[in-house]
Amino acid sequence: MKEGLIEQLKATRQFFLNSVSCLTDDDSGFAPTKETFTVAQQVEHAALTVEWFIEGAFSPQGFNLDFATADATVKKATSFDKALQHFQQAFDAAIQKIQSLTIDELVASFPPDDPIYRGAPKFIVINGIVDHTAHHRGALTVYARLLGKTPKMPYSEA
Repeated sequence: MKEGLIEQLKATRQFFLNSVSCLTDDDSGFAPTKETFTVAQQVEHAALTVEWFIEGAFSPQGFNLDFATADATVKKATSFDKALQHFQQAFDAAIQKIQSLTIDELVASFPPDDPIYRGAPKFIVINGIVDHTAHHRGALTVYARLLGKTPKMPYSEA
């Protein structure tokens, strides 16, 4: 089970990296509208959310629901390269965390009053990471197309 969760994280990271491989730091400030995240902010948000899921599931304080502070952090991102480095680090840390946990820790239930996963087994956060990362990967491929770039097929080999 643990190996399967780790492989899901590795595949999700690679799909994202493949999808954004046509983007460069010069694209960092691009956003389709002034209301949407820039390229750098999309990547930073994806990185922070990986950390949010892992910390929410496996730290005593649980999920931090202060989304305004998280949003303010994301809005400070101005470099695609730096955000992508953070993204890589977030996935490395998530993989290390899953490797360090016992099966009992992975299948332990969230409290019934948890604001996100009421009573579900904690390993379910991997599904959240996969889904959320795919959402932002898709948004970034649209950004790339709007910039006149062709994203790499996400499921091809590295």
